[in-house]
Amino acid sequence: MFGDMSGMMSKLKEAQQKVEETKARLHHVLIDEKSVNGKIQVTITANREIKAVQIDDSLLNDAEELEDYLIVTLNNAIKKASEINEQELAIAAKSGMPNIPGMDIFK
Repeated sequence: MFGDMSGMMSKLKEAQQKVEETKARLHHVLIDEKSVNGKIQVTITANREIKAVQIDDSLLNDAEELEDYLIVTLNNAIKKASEINEQELAIAAKSGMPNIPGMDIFK
């Protein structure tokens, strides 16, 4: 019915290993995001870990403006990182999955 069960288990382990390798690699993929006015720059990994924040001195006098720009810039960076992360992990998982009829979960 399911063919070679040990072969499928081996494929699943390979897929899991590829996912773990991809997660490790994504720690080194950096995304730079700038605010609309260019006064804030954020660097984040594809695993959504903030690595650096640069703030122009002109924003230090207005806490509310600084917070607004920082929130928008961080959210944009996190969104880009999440998209890259999800795409890369889906590719890694799909490449190692056994072909099980009716289990087309990564279309």
